[in-house]
Amino acid sequence: MAILLHSEPTLRDAQNDSSQDSHGLQRPAPGTGIEWELNRKLQTSLDINQILNFFFEAVHTELACTHFSYDCPESGLELSQGKAKRHTCNYQLKLANESLGRLRFTRSRRFSEQDLQRVEELLCLLVYPLRNALMYKAALQQAMRDTLTGTLNRAAFDTMLAKEIEIAERHNNPLSLLVLDIDHFKNINDSFGHAMGDNALRAMVDRVNEKIRSSDIMFRYGGEEFTIILSNTGTDGALLLAERIREAIEEMLYINDDASIRITVSIGVSTLVTAESGSELFERADKALYEAKRTGRNQVLLAK
Repeated sequence: MAILLHSEPTLRDAQNDSSQDSHGLQRPAPGTGIEWELNRKLQTSLDINQILNFFFEAVHTELACTHFSYDCPESGLELSQGKAKRHTCNYQLKLANESLGRLRFTRSRRFSEQDLQRVEELLCLLVYPLRNALMYKAALQQAMRDTLTGTLNRAAFDTMLAKEIEIAERHNNPLSLLVLDIDHFKNINDSFGHAMGDNALRAMVDRVNEKIRSSDIMFRYGGEEFTIILSNTGTDGALLLAERIREAIEEMLYINDDASIRITVSIGVSTLVTAESGSELFERADKALYEAKRTGRNQVLLAK
């Protein structure tokens, strides 16, 4: 299978590095020395950060590059290591028609044609492990998504809440949690069918996403219950956002075929206190949610 390594010279190198064109290269068989060791390491992991670190170490050893960067917009990845220098070479990696992202190397002296050839030999060892790592990352991300609404799922919530609490405690930042539930959702399914209920869930998620910040993270916890992690947000800010969400959903008229329905939500709010676990933070917000539903629904209540 052909491997396309498309080298993109910067303006500083373009005049003398005429070899930096498109190259159709065959994947080389592992040899001895650094190729053998690099190939061995690349086969030991599916973690993309570790794979790139192995590769960067090899290129640094061979060519004394001081800075490496990698980006792959398709996977939302952007990594960088070291301090950039004057001379650069860039490679757009493709396997067949599949983009594997872009690598950039810099160092203080110009890259010779022999240097570029050496980089490309090492890149040919990287592309298949890199492709496998990207596929593995995509599979993990897909497993963390709710297929109906597109939000992250409960497994992702448990993992990310623990991380957000760790960050909040380390930097002494506030952290709040919203737990919301659609009021009388069973009536929607019973009256209009589950397809209508599913579409209403998606419409509600779209409306919530219009109101939250890019740093806020929404999850489908189960059924019609959702959670939203609000980083660097105290009680006042969390209550204000929760009320905006409640009002926006109440104002929404969902129309599907010949039926039209209005949706309301009840929301419980909790803010992290010292030495509190993720399960405790969630439990307080969840209790506030059910108190809101018990005392009339379509309201926001703060956890005790």
